[in-house]
Amino acid sequence: MGNHTTPFDEEMVQQTYTVAENWGAQINFMVPLDRRGLKRCLSIAARQEEKMRLDYELVRALKCAELQTKGFMLRPKSRVASMCSDVIPIAAYLKSTNPPKQTKKKFGLF
Repeated sequence: MGNHTTPFDEEMVQQTYTVAENWGAQINFMVPLDRRGLKRCLSIAARQEEKMRLDYELVRALKCAELQTKGFMLRPKSRVASMCSDVIPIAAYLKSTNPPKQTKKKFGLF
């Protein structure tokens, strides 16, 4: 901060030249008086991390499904091959978990 002034008298004659400069610094320390703020901050950070993980997984699944519906896939031996390996259509899952039921043949006496 500084100020350079040239004061004049009533007849507009320069009286003096004044220079005023101020220099300073400020240091601030904050000391928590209890741990509640820290615990609250940590819980908020944990929830934010969970939200970011969920967002990542949902976007990953969505983009993998879009690739599959458009007829594309990731190369099986590439470094990112495992990224979409767990995204499968519901029909394929149901088919793998519910094998076709075998029909019992009814034999009659005649």
